[in-house]
This record gives sequence, structure tokens and C-alpha cells, in this order.
Amino acid sequence: MNLASKMNRSVHQLNSSGSSESNSWQLVPIIIPLVYSLIFLVGTVGNSLVLAVLLRNRQVNNTTNLFILNLGVADLCFIVFCVPFQATIYTLDDWIFGPYMCKAVHFFIYLTMYASSFTLTTVSLDRYLAIRYPLHSRELRTPKNALIAICLIWGLSFIFSGPYLSYYQEFQIVNVTVCHPIWKISQRKVMDLCTFVFSYVIPVLILSLTYVRTIRYLWTSVDPIEDMSDSKKAKHKVTRMIIIVAVLFCLCWLPHHLVILCFWFGYFPLNNSTYILRILSHLISYANSCVNPIVYALVSKHFRKGFKKIFSCLLHKRVANKVHVAQVTRTVSTLEADLTEVTQVSEPTHARASSCCQFPVQTWGETEQLRRQKKVANSFITFNVT
Repeated sequence: MNLASKMNRSVHQLNSSGSSESNSWQLVPIIIPLVYSLIFLVGTVGNSLVLAVLLRNRQVNNTTNLFILNLGVADLCFIVFCVPFQATIYTLDDWIFGPYMCKAVHFFIYLTMYASSFTLTTVSLDRYLAIRYPLHSRELRTPKNALIAICLIWGLSFIFSGPYLSYYQEFQIVNVTVCHPIWKISQRKVMDLCTFVFSYVIPVLILSLTYVRTIRYLWTSVDPIEDMSDSKKAKHKVTRMIIIVAVLFCLCWLPHHLVILCFWFGYFPLNNSTYILRILSHLISYANSCVNPIVYALVSKHFRKGFKKIFSCLLHKRVANKVHVAQVTRTVSTLEADLTEVTQVSEPTHARASSCCQFPVQTWGETEQLRRQKKVANSFITFNVT
């Protein structure tokens, strides 16, 4: 869409008659990078926190968490490898990243989109089996089978997104370097239509069918007024969270696919309105990769606690490092006279940081060994200072 974007920009600049309209148009290259930067920041931090919560507490011993982990990896890859490069299409006149990145960026866009779509579809089937057949599905819903399913998800994603490696190419038009599709119009129509069907229509149909049956089973088999067991309540909360994530995926990617379908099979002129519409469709679809951690934090108490632990751990580490650096600075200025004081003051700080981060803590029986190590460390610091 790089060439079309530049054409729209040129058309708008030629048609702009008033200075106020021209000034508002000049704000677009400023606003778009800011929005993309916000998506990049929120998506990177949020998905990194999700991965940290799952991996740090070793919560990947069940199928649902493995699929959530895989979804976080797909979203993080999309944010890191696609969003910064795509932001330049609407802000710079030239494609500056070379021919290889022209192919790789668009390939990663569709690769991660397929991976997210297939992962959500698999999670919907997993939730349905967990709630509808909790006992009979235990043999099927194992971490080993989940890892096999994840490998299959990425394998199918590579197959479906592979053609996009030759779909785009870098070339020059009137001394402007662009990254634009080079396939014939008929081939592009077929490819984009297949992408819409296999990455959106079929997964959405499966998601709708499984979650409708899941919700209907929950309301018909269990009286919502009566008290439920803790395990059932946990399953319901997880299912609700996954349903929200799936609905957001469907809503966020729908405008992107509708714009492409209207461009090929409907009426989609190159004017100011369609240019803004295409920008918004891209922003909404890209924002989907940063909303999942927000959903986890709002819906899941487990993730909220995990996020708080990580933030408190980082805060304690930062405070501990600051105290340690300050104490070492005083030690250097006073040499051996304050070395004992530094050791005595810094011990509790490190102990609290270690406890917060759940690192192994030394037992009281190792006090003598710690003292010897501190003596060696103090002598080493003294040697370096002198």
C-alpha cells in the first residue's frame, strides 16, 4: 500500500485549496508516528510482561497458558518486526530499508496474523473441550499435545504467508523508492481473497461456533444462581477472558479486510476520505497486538498479581542497586574504614530484593561461608582502590 499512500498524499496536496486544510494535512506525518510509537511502546511492554509472568512463575504447564504464551510471542513479533517499518510508509517519501526488508516485513505481518488467528481458534477448541468434556479431554489436553499444536500453527502460518515473500518488491518510480506489490492484478485479487478466507472467515466461524456452544452449555448445565466450585469458576473466568480476546481480534482486523475487499471488488477511489480510512484500518489492526495484555490485566486476577510482582521486583532491584552504588561510592572515599559498614548495610537490601524476585536465598547455616566471601570481596575492592 506504499505507492497508493503516496498517490493519495499527492492527490490531497493538489486538491488542497485553503491554507488551514493544507496545514491540517501537514500534521498527518506527525500524528501517525506518535500513534505508532504508542502502539509499539504499549505492545512491547505489555506482551513482554505477559511472557515474563508465564515464564517466571513457570505457569506453562497447562494447555491454555501455552497457547496464551504463543499468542504473546506472535503479538510481540508483530510489534517489533512490523510496526516500526510500517509507520514509515505514511511518513517518509521513500522506502529506506532495502529490498530484503521490503519482503521480510510484509511476510512477518501475515505470518504473525495467521499465527494469532490460528492460536485463538485452537484456544477456542481447547476451552470447549475443557468445559464440555472435562474428564474425557484430559488425555488430549496435555502440554505435549499443546506444543505439537503450536508447531502445527506456525507451520501452517509459514505455508499460508510464504507467497508474500514474492508479493512485494522494492523498485523506483520517478526517483522515488517504493515497496509495492509486483504481482498481476488477477493474482493479487486471488491472494488477498484467500488471505481473507483462511486467516479471518474460517477462524471466525470456528470461534463463533465453539464459543456459542460453550456459553450455551454453561448456562444450560449449571444454574448461574447456585454456587459453583472454585475449579468451575476459574474455568469460567479463563473462558471469558479468551472470548474477549477473540472478539477484539475479530473487530480489530475486520476493517483491514473490508478495505482490501472494497478496493478489489467494490468502489474505493483514491481521495482524502479513503486515505484516512486506510490509515485508521491499519492502526486498528496493529493495535490489536497491544490490547491483549490490557485484557489480561483487567479480567485475570492471576495476571494482575503477576504484573504487580514484576513491577515490585524491578523497583526493589532498582532501589537496591542505588543503595549499593551509593554505599560503594562512600567506601571508595573512605577506603577500608567503611568497608565493614557497607557490608552490614547492604545485606538486608539484597535479601529483600532476592525475596521479592524469588531468587534462591542463602540459609543461616551458611553465615560463616558468607563472611569469608565478604572478606575476599572487601580485600579485592581495597586492592582495586589502592
